[in-house]
Amino acid sequence: MKLKLILISFLVMTSGLLQAQVQFEANVSKKKLGINERLRVDFEMNQDGDNFRPPSFNGWRVIGGPNQSVSRSIFNGKSSYSKTYTYFLQPEARGNQTIGQAEIEVDGKIYKTSPVDIEVTAAVKESEAGPNTDIVASENLHLVAEVSNTNPYLNEAITVVYKLYVSPSISVSNWREIDNPKFSDFWSQNIDIRQLRVENGEYQGQPYRYVVLRKTILYPQKTGELEIEPLALSVSVDVPSERRDIFGSRIYRTVEKTVAAGSRTINVKPLPQEGRPADFSGAVGDFDFEVTTSKKTLDASESFQASVEISGNGNLKLFDLPALSVPPSLEKYEPEHSQNVNTTLNGMQGSIIDNYTIVPTRKGKYPIPELSFSYFDLDSETYKTLTSDEILIDVENGPAAGAVATGRGTSVKRPVASAEQFRYIKLEGNLKPLQQQQFFNSAPFWSLVGLSFVVIPVAILFGKKREEKANDVTGNRRKKADRLARKYLSEAKKNLGDQAAFYVALERAMHNYLKAKLHIQTSEMSKDRIREILAERGVDEATINDFISLLESCEFARYTPASTVTMKQDYEKAANVISTLDKQL
Repeated sequence: MKLKLILISFLVMTSGLLQAQVQFEANVSKKKLGINERLRVDFEMNQDGDNFRPPSFNGWRVIGGPNQSVSRSIFNGKSSYSKTYTYFLQPEARGNQTIGQAEIEVDGKIYKTSPVDIEVTAAVKESEAGPNTDIVASENLHLVAEVSNTNPYLNEAITVVYKLYVSPSISVSNWREIDNPKFSDFWSQNIDIRQLRVENGEYQGQPYRYVVLRKTILYPQKTGELEIEPLALSVSVDVPSERRDIFGSRIYRTVEKTVAAGSRTINVKPLPQEGRPADFSGAVGDFDFEVTTSKKTLDASESFQASVEISGNGNLKLFDLPALSVPPSLEKYEPEHSQNVNTTLNGMQGSIIDNYTIVPTRKGKYPIPELSFSYFDLDSETYKTLTSDEILIDVENGPAAGAVATGRGTSVKRPVASAEQFRYIKLEGNLKPLQQQQFFNSAPFWSLVGLSFVVIPVAILFGKKREEKANDVTGNRRKKADRLARKYLSEAKKNLGDQAAFYVALERAMHNYLKAKLHIQTSEMSKDRIREILAERGVDEATINDFISLLESCEFARYTPASTVTMKQDYEKAANVISTLDKQL
């Protein structure tokens, strides 16, 4: 009996101690969510505390709360207490985010919650419903990605058009991009939209207004299933509420709504192996091919231009032109590459040219052999080969060659030297002896002696200045980097004041700098790839972020007006970033 009483007393004391223990926890509605979803966080305690301090919520936007609730209950003679602070959060970026520690004070002691890790993914198709106005916004606002072709060939152009549909029952006052698709497996380029236009249309059979926010051309660089990541926007939506003003008009409430175009999957077909020519270099589209020369008749040591040109519609920037072949007696220099390409919803259109400077060294007739170019034609889904005509170059005057060159590396016979060739050499000379003159103690002698006392100090001073300049490594690097930046940005500077031309030239200048400095191809020009390459080359994070930010500014400036002052600021920022990059690389 005594043992039973002792056990009961022990259990009562233990339960009392357990009840007295303070519990303070952070509970979340989910551990994984899309960037367009919301998260509910409950900070719950089992005793009434004071001085509640929430975490800083870095990486989150508070869209609701704190809402405070208190619960007291008695069950089987035992009382319980619960107090909760509730927040509703919206993630600001993808990745691993953390809900920090909250604090509460109970009986003079500080208690903290444990941090909670949350994984934020790309936008999901449907998000949780919220308050009534939020539900109205969700039902009447839609972001759609329209893909022109979900089953293209490798290097075939497809378009992605992002449209924001808005119901007549609500209105949109502002919007901003919060998550951009990466297009990591594509060569991509945004198409300029000079002015946003509101048009009437339908969404799921209902009348809607819509605006085209972005048009992007994509050239897939891999085969198989590729994902086009969603675009996510934060939109300020004016939603009618149940309240009315004194005149009976409905009162509108502004809601911040995150919308996203669902991710799209495309299946990229490989180019067929059957019938593929040996000289095929990846050209896909519809092209014309031509080889021309500026002259066909000239003298030795004169120069002429030979142009290899491909024009048409297709992936013009993503393949190399065939190399020109000439006979040994024609000295060929490295070609100058030029592009005149426009990117529209139909893909790249225009021409690419390799201009060769060629100088003949001997008299004779020299054929430039025919040149072939192969591409994959999308209409017929077959390979086509275009061949240029043979061009005969007639070199009329110059050192004679013993035989006509064949055009494919045939050796040239040279004539035997004859006495006639040396007729310009003078065989008898009229030489006269120099008059002997005493130089020592003469006027020229003392003039040179005096001049040496002036020249030597000047030479020493000049040498020191030159040495100081040579030792100033930082200064020299800075000057060289600044010259390089101005060189690439010269075209952008010419277009200051013309917003579209300026930002196109600025973006091209930054891409051309990377191509020249890092020897990377245009197909590697995605922002993620640029960030990865610069990080590998030891560029600091701040400079990389500035460079990427400028590229994004060039893209964003195509949708919003910019003043001349803003363009000048972007120009100076680009010059500084390129200069800093060059010093670090």
